[in-house]
Amino acid sequence: MMLRNMILASIAILSAASMAAAEEGEWVQLFNGRDLEGWTPKITGYPAGENFGDTFRVEDGLLKVDYDGYNGAFDRRFGHLFYNRPFSNYVLRAEYRFVGDQIGGGPGWARRNSGIMIHGQTPESMGKDQNFPVSIEVQLLGGFGEGSRPTGNLCTPGTHVEIDGELLTRHVTKSSSDTYHGEQWVTIEIEAHGDKEIIHRVNGKEVLRYSAPQLDPRDGSFNTLKEHNGGKMLAGGTISIQSESHPVHFRKIEIRELD
Repeated sequence: MMLRNMILASIAILSAASMAAAEEGEWVQLFNGRDLEGWTPKITGYPAGENFGDTFRVEDGLLKVDYDGYNGAFDRRFGHLFYNRPFSNYVLRAEYRFVGDQIGGGPGWARRNSGIMIHGQTPESMGKDQNFPVSIEVQLLGGFGEGSRPTGNLCTPGTHVEIDGELLTRHVTKSSSDTYHGEQWVTIEIEAHGDKEIIHRVNGKEVLRYSAPQLDPRDGSFNTLKEHNGGKMLAGGTISIQSESHPVHFRKIEIRELD
């Protein structure tokens, strides 16, 4: 009888765990490893959908951001590759690495620099010459071989957030992550709860937490986006990856939606 009760208890625990996993959703691969199906590029100076210079491409099962089609000059052609549907409550996980050298003409701050934009506007709503979507940026940085340079930072193009109830209007907030030099793979995880709380994790370690993502009233597109959004608070939006002049690879981009 005791063994039977133990087995039944174990089954109940496993069933509860399975139900919880089902309720929260399974991991879904946003990048299929073969092509850019489901994604739309938007590069400064070009209309949405035009992938200038084959900036975003899939080779050897990797999603690569490269600039060999730029004739050696970046010329402020910042780019973003948008997934074609918005998300609100989720955990997003990606594996990335920086490779090679920065293309000529890239700004100094963009060396070994990329990002994942969340809660963003659509590529179609961006101006032709707009450099960055209004969004919350999870900044990805690589080390220079020595010194400290954390990754998983926060940047806020056209947005604000709060930390401990204080509205932050600065553009960059650093995380507490380690520095990752060379071409090693790094795992970034973003847990988003609508317009409530957002958490950054790097290689499984929490490195930053903030809340109340919202539109910046000083941004020129504030009124238009506020009307489209139904208010200034950002409960969700697009997900995109950046091209900022340094080659970067992604080998996995997956999402698990939350209730």
